[in-house]
Amino acid sequence: MRGLVRLMRATGRVAEPAPQRPEGLQGANAAFGGSVGVRHVDAGSCNGCEIEVAATFGPVYDAERYGAKLVASARHADVVLITGVVTRNMLEPLRRTVDATPNPRVVLAVGDCARSCGVFAGGVGVAGAAHDAVDVDLAVPGCPPEPDVIVEALRRVTLR
Repeated sequence: MRGLVRLMRATGRVAEPAPQRPEGLQGANAAFGGSVGVRHVDAGSCNGCEIEVAATFGPVYDAERYGAKLVASARHADVVLITGVVTRNMLEPLRRTVDATPNPRVVLAVGDCARSCGVFAGGVGVAGAAHDAVDVDLAVPGCPPEPDVIVEALRRVTLR
């Protein structure tokens, strides 16, 4: 045990430094001063983006160190993170979730499906992209987007 403690002291910190801070959002939804609650809504995806969102908040990418924390209720959220196309069954629940989120809020569309319907464009049950249902402030490209790109988008909101 003593050998392990000596090794830890001799090695020091081995984590990589944080990447450079991105530019913040402009306008009314600029910055929340360091900490935001994120409500994730799967509006009808293939679950590829959900895996990347889970990795974003996991121990490797650790979005919480930049002030972004997943919350269970839209009433506690500052950011609504939408993944997937908006299906007809999720159109009204998505609108209600965004309406339940207090102002100021940021709506974040993550992935190509949330941005432009992706490969599901023209599908029978597809109502449209996220911007067709609610006002979107920030969009993250990719199918699925990598966790570091999602972290960068969240950092634009928290300015950390």
